[in-house]
Amino acid sequence: MLLKLGVNIDHVATVREARYRGRTEGEPDPVEAALVCEAAGAYGITAHLREDRRHIQDRDVTELRRRIKTRLNLEMGNAPEIVGFALKTKPDIVCLVPERREEVTTEGGLDAAGQLTSLSETCKRMNNAGIEVSLFIAPDPAQVEASARIGAQFIELHTGAYAEQFHRKRERQVELERLISAAKQAYQLGVKVNAGHGLNCENVPLLHIVPHLVELNIGHSIVSRALFIGLEAAVKEMLKAMEGYQG
Repeated sequence: MLLKLGVNIDHVATVREARYRGRTEGEPDPVEAALVCEAAGAYGITAHLREDRRHIQDRDVTELRRRIKTRLNLEMGNAPEIVGFALKTKPDIVCLVPERREEVTTEGGLDAAGQLTSLSETCKRMNNAGIEVSLFIAPDPAQVEASARIGAQFIELHTGAYAEQFHRKRERQVELERLISAAKQAYQLGVKVNAGHGLNCENVPLLHIVPHLVELNIGHSIVSRALFIGLEAAVKEMLKAMEGYQG
C-alpha cells in the first residue's frame, strides 16, 4: 500500500506575506511551489485559507485550483464565508480544522463531538457539491465516532502530541497506541484515515506501524528543509522516509 504525501504550502506564503502583505503579487509564489512539489512526486497540495488571511490568500486557492493537476486539499475553519468560498472554488477535498486568531498554527483537533449539527450541515453541503470532507481530530474515540456520524469521508489524525513526545520513548509509545486505536476504529466505521502535524523525516518512519493510513499532510518540515537542499529534493527526501508502508 503506497502511503501518499500531501504537501502543505502555507509556509511558502508566510515568507511572501512577510514582505508583500496587502499586495497582489510577491515572492515566493506558493502556486509555483505547489507545481514543484507535484513534479517531485507529491500526491496532493494542501493550503489553509484562514479567516485572517495571514498566509494563503483567496487568489492563491483560485490559482491552485486552476493550475495543479493533483488533489487540492483546502484546510479551513467552519465559517460561513470560507464555506461559501470553498463551494465556489471546488477543491477536491476540504479538511475542517479548529481556528483561533491568536494561534501560530493549528494547535489542536476539532471538537467534532461538540459540533455535530453544524459540521453535519457543512459536510452535506460539500458532498452535494462533489467535495469530499475530512475532519482534523485528535486520536480520541469520541471524536472518531462523531466524525463517522457527521458523514465525513476522511479523518486526519492530529499527530502533534506524537511528534512532541517522539524523543521520550514511553510517552511516544502511548501516543502511537492512541493513533493505532483511532485508525482501527475509523476503518471499522468506514472512514478513511489521513494524518499530519509536526511530522518530519525523523518521526515519519515509526508511523508505519499505524494501520490504514492513506495520506500524510506535511508542510513546515518540508519547507524548512527546502531552505537548505531545495524544494524538489525536500519532497523526494520525505517520500523516501515514507517508503515501505504496509498499511
